[in-house]
Amino acid sequence: MRESSTRPVPTTPLAALEPVMLTGERVRLEPLAEEHADGLRAAVADGEIWRLPYAPHIPAPAEVDASVASLRGDVDAGRRLAWAVVRPADGRVLGLTTFMNLALADRGLEIGNTYLAASAHRTGVNAEMKLLLLTHAFDTLGCLRVEFRVHHLNHASRRAVERLGAQQEGILRAHRILPDGTVRHTVVYSILAGEWPGVRAALRHRLGG
Repeated sequence: MRESSTRPVPTTPLAALEPVMLTGERVRLEPLAEEHADGLRAAVADGEIWRLPYAPHIPAPAEVDASVASLRGDVDAGRRLAWAVVRPADGRVLGLTTFMNLALADRGLEIGNTYLAASAHRTGVNAEMKLLLLTHAFDTLGCLRVEFRVHHLNHASRRAVERLGAQQEGILRAHRILPDGTVRHTVVYSILAGEWPGVRAALRHRLGG
């Protein structure tokens, strides 16, 4: 392990998380609002990404309003933060991402429920989005750990998380029963605060910075 479990760390919990806008060159992360629903409908229709296997968190176009309302309810209850992923150049909504499974007492959280329009894949949008989210988590909030959880058969997402420099910790076997009745084994990855400078440098290099 790269971080010593005996090294003293802050014992005060993270403060309750507040919605905040995060801005980069390729993307702007706007706190999720009702007015993003139309753009999210277009995003999930782009490439019909809601049909992707092993991604039941992506709503079909007809389910977007309910998904946005549910996520906003979680934000209001302090259970997560949610952002619409927006392209600054033209204001187009490209997708959605969240901070979830908040562990404020232990200074940890998960980045999850992320999806992007098919046309935004392999454009640097995901890399910059992760750079903004991780910078906020580690440098602003003071997290010790950021986690990612992926369906064991979602190899594209697993490769994307591994390219970030996240370390695989293990697999939660038979972790969830999905809506179609299949069983998901969940692969758990994490980045620790001591690993963040290296991850940040690699992301900046990928983005040409």
